[in-house]
Amino acid sequence: MTKENKTIDPITLQVIRGAIETIAEEMAHVLFRMSFSSIIRESEDLGAGLFDTDFNTLCESESTPMHIGSIPGYLHGIEKTLDDGEWYEDDVVVHNHPYFGASHTPDLAIVIPIFYEGELVGYSGNTAHHIDIGAATPGLIIDVHDVYAEGMLFAGTKLYRKGKRNDTMWNFIHNNSRAARQLVDDIEAQIASARLGVKRFVELLDRYGKELVFNACNQLMDYSEKMLRQRIEAIPDGEYRAEGWLDDDGRNRGQTLPVKVCVRVIHDRIEVDLTGSSPQTPTAYNVPFEGSTKVAAFAAFRKLLLDTATSDTRVPSNQGSFRPISVIAPEGSIFNPIAPTSAEARFTQCNMMIDLIIKAMAPVLPDEIIAGSSASISFASYAGVRPDGEYWVFLEVNEGAYGGRPQSDGPDSIDNLMANTRNNPLEDLAMHIPMICERYELRDDVLPGAGKHRGGIGVVKSQRILTDGIITHESERHTNVPWGIFGGKEGAAGKCEIYNAASNAPTREMHSKFHGLEVKKDDVMAYYSPCGGGYGSPLERDPQKVLDDVLDGFCSAEQAHEVYGVVLDLEAETVALDATSRRREELEKAG
Repeated sequence: MTKENKTIDPITLQVIRGAIETIAEEMAHVLFRMSFSSIIRESEDLGAGLFDTDFNTLCESESTPMHIGSIPGYLHGIEKTLDDGEWYEDDVVVHNHPYFGASHTPDLAIVIPIFYEGELVGYSGNTAHHIDIGAATPGLIIDVHDVYAEGMLFAGTKLYRKGKRNDTMWNFIHNNSRAARQLVDDIEAQIASARLGVKRFVELLDRYGKELVFNACNQLMDYSEKMLRQRIEAIPDGEYRAEGWLDDDGRNRGQTLPVKVCVRVIHDRIEVDLTGSSPQTPTAYNVPFEGSTKVAAFAAFRKLLLDTATSDTRVPSNQGSFRPISVIAPEGSIFNPIAPTSAEARFTQCNMMIDLIIKAMAPVLPDEIIAGSSASISFASYAGVRPDGEYWVFLEVNEGAYGGRPQSDGPDSIDNLMANTRNNPLEDLAMHIPMICERYELRDDVLPGAGKHRGGIGVVKSQRILTDGIITHESERHTNVPWGIFGGKEGAAGKCEIYNAASNAPTREMHSKFHGLEVKKDDVMAYYSPCGGGYGSPLERDPQKVLDDVLDGFCSAEQAHEVYGVVLDLEAETVALDATSRRREELEKAG
């Protein structure tokens, strides 16, 4: 829409803001409540919002950051590939092509145009992760040669044209997925969600008028941009750098992949430069630039500078919060691959990039940053064939842990950084899938990073498969341990094991990512997520908190004495305060 300059009074502005944000939340609610696959219904791996004709995000649901900032990229890709080259009222488009703006192929977007009084005024859209789109292996893929092995590619494809259903395309979708019923039903849920967005936005235009609503949306975007620019302007100009590495590309073992981040603060804007990071890989371990790399940078600085818990005012999540951030990634690098290389397994790289951005900003934002987090994601696909010949497919996201924070410990066993999915109830798993969860708890084989505020504790989850099947697993940080910051100690690396619960076969130590592994009945995959690093010197930690951690099994008495300098009377469950003071003086003198 053409941007107007008319200023809206604050009360009306907040009414419009509340209305559009409620529309986005209602869209997301309808989507996950109507979906059949657990990755959408339970984990809520989705995003939804409204967009203007310039593809600006007007509002977005409070879903996973990997989705909610990505849809403008999809819209730009649809513009280049749209069937018929033109939008009509009641069209429904599906899109997932990673070289035309999509985040990665399993994240299908559904977009419906919004017409008002015969004029195209915007779009209602959502994205959701689907359990199987007919790729080389069920659910997830890592070690494939090109994008065509990732499954069905949709580029501006109309499922409905002028309200008429494209039965040929629906039949094609149904015949090319191992989990066709769930895929089709979940797409229908997305369509219902997007149609609701259209309906609610038209109702809003009817009530307040097109001019007022879009003036308010423009003013809200300008406000978000202004607030972010103010926060950036308070940071000293300069270049801030950090680097790390990824374990491997899923095929070439032992060959780590460098990730280099340079954050340039230039007055009231930021450049994130990824030059020097690994060249693109020959596997699917690459990151689509428009739909994922840029979105990760947006998420990083919204997290650092616009966090609702640390901000005086809540800044709307809209296009304005993207404008001050630009991203540089050389073509042919892991963060900007060249077609037709595969780019499905793209998430752990984004999380590592965000963790490094936070690390780079530590010297100038000590009260906003955190220590190293899991900065990974454990995304596992379990699949098999039932006796009747039908496939079953289950996607699971396992939790990680945050690093220690300026005012508190890192949260335990939770998605972190760019992820925000929820865990799948074990009861739901047992009801629908031939699997049993053998173990699900906080890790007790390692300790989190010690510090004034300790790192979060990772999860251990063991899943037994009750039929022969196939497992694909994407994770990271088996060799790169989450760092401590400002004197905090490093956390613990992740690991993954496979063993058979019904035999004495030896346990197999797995790489952080593996593709299409054939497993037998009663095989168990046990995943241990990384533990976060500590923030601040362990000698500054409240001794009572050290005691609590020892009693809870999160810290050993030996570590309390040797690292935290805390002397405990475990029989009385108390801290020996005088002895603790002396012990800490000894450790400080020893350096």
